[in-house]
Amino acid sequence: MEVGSYGSCSPTLQARAWQAMSDNLSLDPKTTAVVLIEYQNDFTSDGGALHGAVADVMDSTGMLDNTVRLVAAARAAGATIMHAPITFATGYNEISAHPYGILKGVVDGNAFVKDSWGAAIVDVLAPQTGDIVVEGKRGLDTFASTNLDFILRSKGITTIVLGGFLTNCCVESTMRTGYENGYRVFTLKDCVAATSQAEHDNAITYDFPMFSMPVSAETVIAALSPSASDAA
Repeated sequence: MEVGSYGSCSPTLQARAWQAMSDNLSLDPKTTAVVLIEYQNDFTSDGGALHGAVADVMDSTGMLDNTVRLVAAARAAGATIMHAPITFATGYNEISAHPYGILKGVVDGNAFVKDSWGAAIVDVLAPQTGDIVVEGKRGLDTFASTNLDFILRSKGITTIVLGGFLTNCCVESTMRTGYENGYRVFTLKDCVAATSQAEHDNAITYDFPMFSMPVSAETVIAALSPSASDAA
């Protein structure tokens, strides 16, 4: 048997296990939420402050088109669609006067300023009637400074499906907390992007399987279909 750190299965065996699980997956739309993390122009669109950093990985996975297709299917099935944008007031007074790491990059790039084009959710994923916009995201983990957990529990949501930016940062941070909080967590490996292919691949291969079930958009679309529910 191939064994990795802490006695876990190797990535190869994990991938086989996830594939077997995916083939028989069924999701109840009533208890499932798709959480869209930072699908904002500064990441998604030409001219966005941080788009150049993620464009190559976005193109390699087709993550935006995949997400649009997934959201349409999930919405039609009756799942909850939640948007989790990050925004700051001009001057970034909500965070440290001496930011470092990823937030320094946001400040230096003048990204995600409230009411700007860059902070707006990309048009192809604009919130629709019945969608929920999560309020208060100022850092990495979507649970940390927002009303996300309150809304999920109020609505009886037990399963969360995550996509967005960055693969190894906000998506991974949210994934870990969701796991710790007892949610059934799925991460969309073809609906995420990072600032390099290596960071993206590493997170999906080694981190995602520890705290979630990594799946494709097509797997979730199929799992939300009435035929999947009937089969289950």
